[in-house]
Amino acid sequence: MTISMTPLISFIGTTPNIGTTSAAFAAAYRLAESSEGRVLFMDLNLKSAKLHRYLGIDRPGITLDHLRPELLSGSMNSVKLTGAAYEMPACPQLHVLFGNMFRDQAEYFTPADIDRLLEAAQEAYSVVIADVSAYWDNAATVTVMRRAAIRMLTTTAALSSFQEDGQRWIGQVSPLFGISSSEYRSIIISPPWRNGGFPVRDIRKETGIPLAGQFKITESMLMQLDSGRLEDWLKSDKQGCQAMQPAADMITRELMLPRRMDKRKQPWFRRLAAIRNGAGL
Repeated sequence: MTISMTPLISFIGTTPNIGTTSAAFAAAYRLAESSEGRVLFMDLNLKSAKLHRYLGIDRPGITLDHLRPELLSGSMNSVKLTGAAYEMPACPQLHVLFGNMFRDQAEYFTPADIDRLLEAAQEAYSVVIADVSAYWDNAATVTVMRRAAIRMLTTTAALSSFQEDGQRWIGQVSPLFGISSSEYRSIIISPPWRNGGFPVRDIRKETGIPLAGQFKITESMLMQLDSGRLEDWLKSDKQGCQAMQPAADMITRELMLPRRMDKRKQPWFRRLAAIRNGAGL
Protein backbone atom coordinates (compact mmCIF):
# COMPACT_ATOMS: atom_id res chain seq x y z
CA MET A 1 0.00 0.00 0.00
CA THR A 2 1.36 3.41 -0.98
CA ILE A 3 0.50 6.41 1.14
CA SER A 4 0.51 9.67 -0.82
CA MET A 5 0.52 11.92 2.22
CA THR A 6 1.82 11.87 5.75
CA PRO A 7 0.01 9.05 7.55
CA LEU A 8 -2.23 9.75 10.52
CA ILE A 9 -2.46 7.01 13.15
CA SER A 10 -5.25 7.30 15.70
CA PHE A 11 -5.54 5.76 19.16
CA ILE A 12 -8.95 5.43 20.75
CA GLY A 13 -10.12 3.39 23.74
CA THR A 14 -13.28 1.36 24.17
CA THR A 15 -13.32 2.68 27.74
CA PRO A 16 -11.83 5.83 29.32
CA ASN A 17 -8.90 5.73 31.76
CA ILE A 18 -7.51 2.34 30.76
CA GLY A 19 -4.08 3.54 29.59
CA THR A 20 -4.76 4.59 25.99
CA THR A 21 -2.63 7.74 26.21
CA SER A 22 0.36 5.85 27.62
CA ALA A 23 0.07 3.15 24.95
CA ALA A 24 -0.26 5.73 22.17
CA PHE A 25 2.71 7.74 23.39
CA ALA A 26 4.82 4.59 23.74
CA ALA A 27 4.02 3.70 20.11
CA ALA A 28 4.95 7.23 19.01
CA TYR A 29 8.20 6.99 20.95
CA ARG A 30 9.11 3.67 19.31
CA LEU A 31 8.34 5.07 15.85
CA ALA A 32 10.42 8.18 16.52
CA GLU A 33 13.38 6.08 17.66
CA SER A 34 13.56 4.35 14.27
CA SER A 35 11.91 6.83 11.92
CA GLU A 36 13.85 8.73 9.30
CA GLY A 37 11.63 11.77 9.71
CA ARG A 38 10.02 13.64 12.57
CA VAL A 39 7.03 12.22 14.44
CA LEU A 40 4.29 14.34 16.01
CA PHE A 41 2.19 13.14 18.93
CA MET A 42 -1.06 15.09 19.38
CA ASP A 43 -2.98 14.98 22.66
CA LEU A 44 -6.51 15.46 21.33
CA ASN A 45 -8.46 14.17 24.29
CA LEU A 46 -10.23 17.50 24.59
CA LYS A 47 -11.72 16.92 28.05
CA SER A 48 -8.95 15.03 29.77
CA ALA A 49 -5.49 15.94 28.49
CA LYS A 50 -2.94 14.37 30.84
CA LEU A 51 0.24 13.69 28.87
CA HIS A 52 1.99 16.84 30.08
CA ARG A 53 1.78 15.54 33.66
CA TYR A 54 3.10 12.12 32.64
CA LEU A 55 6.12 13.93 31.23
CA GLY A 56 6.65 16.11 34.29
CA ILE A 57 5.52 19.37 32.70
CA ASP A 58 2.97 20.98 35.02
CA ARG A 59 2.47 24.07 32.89
CA PRO A 60 3.28 23.55 29.20
CA GLY A 61 4.30 26.70 27.38
CA ILE A 62 1.86 26.18 24.50
CA THR A 63 -1.16 23.89 24.48
CA LEU A 64 -3.95 23.18 22.00
CA ASP A 65 -6.21 25.88 23.42
CA HIS A 66 -3.54 28.49 22.65
CA LEU A 67 -3.98 27.70 18.96
CA ARG A 68 -7.71 28.40 18.81
CA PRO A 69 -7.31 31.92 17.31
CA GLU A 70 -5.28 30.53 14.40
CA LEU A 71 -7.71 27.65 13.95
CA LEU A 72 -10.72 29.99 13.99
CA SER A 73 -9.17 32.45 11.54
CA GLY A 74 -7.90 29.74 9.21
CA SER A 75 -4.33 30.99 9.57
CA MET A 76 -2.98 27.78 11.10
CA ASN A 77 -0.05 26.42 9.13
CA SER A 78 2.86 24.02 9.50
CA VAL A 79 5.26 26.71 10.76
CA LYS A 80 2.94 27.80 13.56
CA LEU A 81 2.27 24.21 14.53
CA THR A 82 5.92 23.20 14.74
CA GLY A 83 6.55 26.32 16.82
CA ALA A 84 3.89 25.16 19.28
CA ALA A 85 5.20 21.58 19.57
CA TYR A 86 7.47 20.40 22.37
CA GLU A 87 10.62 18.47 21.46
CA MET A 88 11.29 15.43 23.64
CA PRO A 89 14.70 15.84 25.33
CA ALA A 90 15.95 12.26 24.92
CA CYS A 91 14.23 11.65 21.59
CA PRO A 92 14.38 14.84 19.51
CA GLN A 93 12.71 13.14 16.53
CA LEU A 94 9.50 13.14 18.58
CA HIS A 95 7.51 16.33 19.01
CA VAL A 96 4.40 16.72 21.17
CA LEU A 97 1.41 19.01 20.91
CA PHE A 98 -0.02 19.19 24.41
CA GLY A 99 -3.78 19.09 24.80
CA ASN A 100 -6.61 21.42 25.69
CA MET A 101 -6.34 22.70 29.27
CA PHE A 102 -9.91 24.02 29.47
CA ARG A 103 -12.31 21.10 29.75
CA ASP A 104 -15.37 23.34 29.68
CA GLN A 105 -14.32 24.66 26.25
CA ALA A 106 -13.98 21.28 24.55
CA GLU A 107 -17.18 21.87 22.53
CA TYR A 108 -15.73 25.08 21.10
CA PHE A 109 -13.50 23.06 18.78
CA THR A 110 -15.24 22.32 15.49
CA PRO A 111 -14.53 19.67 12.84
CA ALA A 112 -13.17 22.46 10.63
CA ASP A 113 -10.73 23.46 13.39
CA ILE A 114 -9.45 19.91 13.76
CA ASP A 115 -9.18 19.51 9.99
CA ARG A 116 -6.97 22.60 9.78
CA LEU A 117 -4.85 21.32 12.65
CA LEU A 118 -4.38 17.90 11.06
CA GLU A 119 -3.57 19.39 7.66
CA ALA A 120 -0.81 21.52 9.21
CA ALA A 121 0.49 18.50 11.13
CA GLN A 122 0.56 16.26 8.06
CA GLU A 123 2.39 18.95 6.14
CA ALA A 124 5.07 19.44 8.78
CA TYR A 125 5.77 15.88 9.97
CA SER A 126 6.53 12.47 8.52
CA VAL A 127 4.18 10.63 10.89
CA VAL A 128 1.33 11.97 13.03
CA ILE A 129 -0.16 10.06 15.97
CA ALA A 130 -3.33 11.37 17.58
CA ASP A 131 -4.71 10.23 20.93
CA VAL A 132 -8.44 10.93 21.21
CA SER A 133 -11.25 10.43 23.71
CA ALA A 134 -13.07 7.12 24.12
CA TYR A 135 -16.30 9.06 23.59
CA TRP A 136 -17.50 10.30 20.19
CA ASP A 137 -19.22 13.45 21.40
CA ASN A 138 -16.50 15.86 20.28
CA ALA A 139 -15.01 17.14 17.04
CA ALA A 140 -11.51 15.80 17.62
CA THR A 141 -12.52 12.16 18.02
CA VAL A 142 -14.86 12.12 15.02
CA THR A 143 -12.53 14.06 12.70
CA VAL A 144 -9.39 12.11 13.60
CA MET A 145 -11.08 8.74 13.31
CA ARG A 146 -12.46 9.56 9.87
CA ARG A 147 -9.10 10.79 8.55
CA ALA A 148 -6.82 8.14 10.04
CA ALA A 149 -4.86 5.72 7.88
CA ILE A 150 -4.54 3.27 10.78
CA ARG A 151 -6.98 3.12 13.70
CA MET A 152 -5.71 1.54 16.89
CA LEU A 153 -8.34 0.49 19.42
CA THR A 154 -7.27 -0.08 23.02
CA THR A 155 -9.29 -2.26 25.34
CA THR A 156 -8.80 -4.55 28.33
CA ALA A 157 -9.54 -8.18 29.17
CA ALA A 158 -12.59 -7.10 31.18
CA LEU A 159 -15.88 -8.11 29.57
CA SER A 160 -17.36 -4.69 30.28
CA SER A 161 -14.54 -3.12 28.27
CA PHE A 162 -14.08 -5.22 25.13
CA GLN A 163 -17.69 -6.44 24.86
CA GLU A 164 -20.07 -3.87 26.35
CA ASP A 165 -18.17 -0.65 25.61
CA GLY A 166 -16.67 -2.08 22.43
CA GLN A 167 -20.06 -2.98 21.03
CA ARG A 168 -21.64 0.33 21.96
CA TRP A 169 -18.94 2.60 20.58
CA ILE A 170 -17.15 0.60 17.89
CA GLY A 171 -20.02 -1.68 16.92
CA GLN A 172 -22.79 0.91 16.93
CA VAL A 173 -21.47 4.49 16.91
CA SER A 174 -18.37 4.17 14.72
CA PRO A 175 -20.31 2.90 11.64
CA LEU A 176 -22.50 6.02 11.83
CA PHE A 177 -19.39 7.95 10.77
CA GLY A 178 -18.47 5.50 8.01
CA ILE A 179 -15.96 3.42 9.97
CA SER A 180 -16.73 -0.27 10.41
CA SER A 181 -15.18 -2.37 13.16
CA SER A 182 -13.11 -4.19 10.52
CA GLU A 183 -11.07 -1.00 10.05
CA TYR A 184 -9.49 -1.19 13.52
CA ARG A 185 -6.49 -2.95 15.05
CA SER A 186 -6.66 -3.80 18.73
CA ILE A 187 -4.22 -3.27 21.58
CA ILE A 188 -4.96 -5.24 24.74
CA ILE A 189 -3.97 -3.30 27.87
CA SER A 190 -3.17 -5.29 31.00
CA PRO A 191 -3.04 -3.43 34.34
CA PRO A 192 -0.83 -4.91 37.07
CA TRP A 193 -3.63 -5.22 39.63
CA ARG A 194 -5.97 -7.31 37.49
CA ASN A 195 -5.80 -11.09 37.61
CA GLY A 196 -7.68 -13.29 35.20
CA GLY A 197 -9.93 -11.74 32.60
CA PHE A 198 -10.59 -13.20 29.18
CA PRO A 199 -7.76 -14.57 27.01
CA VAL A 200 -6.72 -12.74 23.85
CA ARG A 201 -8.24 -15.37 21.55
CA ASP A 202 -11.66 -14.84 23.11
CA ILE A 203 -11.36 -11.07 22.81
CA ARG A 204 -10.42 -11.38 19.13
CA LYS A 205 -13.34 -13.73 18.52
CA GLU A 206 -15.80 -11.45 20.29
CA THR A 207 -14.68 -8.21 18.64
CA GLY A 208 -13.58 -9.57 15.26
CA ILE A 209 -10.73 -7.06 15.32
CA PRO A 210 -7.13 -8.15 14.48
CA LEU A 211 -4.62 -7.90 17.31
CA ALA A 212 -1.78 -5.41 16.82
CA GLY A 213 -0.12 -5.96 20.19
CA GLN A 214 -0.40 -5.79 23.95
CA PHE A 215 0.54 -3.10 26.43
CA LYS A 216 1.37 -4.27 29.94
CA ILE A 217 1.15 -1.61 32.60
CA THR A 218 3.64 -2.33 35.36
CA GLU A 219 4.08 -1.02 38.88
CA SER A 220 7.31 0.68 37.82
CA MET A 221 5.50 2.44 35.00
CA LEU A 222 2.79 3.72 37.34
CA MET A 223 5.45 5.07 39.67
CA GLN A 224 7.09 6.89 36.77
CA LEU A 225 3.75 8.32 35.64
CA ASP A 226 3.09 9.68 39.12
CA SER A 227 6.49 11.37 39.13
CA GLY A 228 6.23 12.66 35.56
CA ARG A 229 8.92 10.38 34.16
CA LEU A 230 7.18 8.42 31.42
CA GLU A 231 10.03 9.13 29.01
CA ASP A 232 12.54 7.70 31.48
CA TRP A 233 10.48 4.50 31.71
CA LEU A 234 10.36 4.17 27.93
CA LYS A 235 14.07 4.84 27.65
CA SER A 236 15.59 3.03 30.64
CA ASP A 237 13.23 0.45 32.14
CA LYS A 238 13.69 -3.11 30.87
CA GLN A 239 10.01 -3.53 29.99
CA GLY A 240 9.59 0.09 29.04
CA CYS A 241 12.25 -0.19 26.34
CA GLN A 242 10.13 -2.81 24.55
CA ALA A 243 6.70 -1.30 25.20
CA MET A 244 4.60 -1.08 22.02
CA GLN A 245 7.48 -2.21 19.81
CA PRO A 246 5.41 -4.89 17.96
CA ALA A 247 2.67 -2.36 17.23
CA ALA A 248 5.22 0.20 16.01
CA ASP A 249 6.81 -2.45 13.78
CA MET A 250 3.39 -3.29 12.33
CA ILE A 251 2.68 0.37 11.59
CA THR A 252 6.10 0.77 9.96
CA ARG A 253 5.57 -2.26 7.72
CA GLU A 254 2.02 -1.43 6.73
CA LEU A 255 2.72 2.19 5.89
CA MET A 256 6.18 1.42 4.49
CA LEU A 257 7.75 4.11 6.64
CA PRO A 258 11.46 4.74 5.97
CA ARG A 259 13.69 3.73 8.83
CA ARG A 260 16.65 5.73 10.02
CA MET A 261 19.84 3.86 9.22
CA ASP A 262 21.85 2.82 12.27
CA LYS A 263 25.43 2.91 11.05
CA ARG A 264 26.54 0.71 13.94
CA LYS A 265 24.62 -2.18 12.38
CA GLN A 266 26.12 -1.74 8.91
CA PRO A 267 28.84 -4.23 7.82
CA TRP A 268 31.19 -1.46 6.68
CA PHE A 269 30.97 0.24 10.08
CA ARG A 270 31.66 -3.00 11.95
CA ARG A 271 34.72 -3.66 9.75
CA LEU A 272 35.99 -0.13 10.30
CA ALA A 273 35.47 -0.46 14.06
CA ALA A 274 37.36 -3.77 14.07
CA ILE A 275 40.26 -2.23 12.15
CA ARG A 276 40.43 0.75 14.49
CA ASN A 277 40.26 -1.45 17.59
CA GLY A 278 42.96 -3.72 16.21
CA ALA A 279 45.19 -0.76 15.45
CA GLY A 280 44.62 0.68 18.92
CA LEU A 281 42.98 3.78 17.48
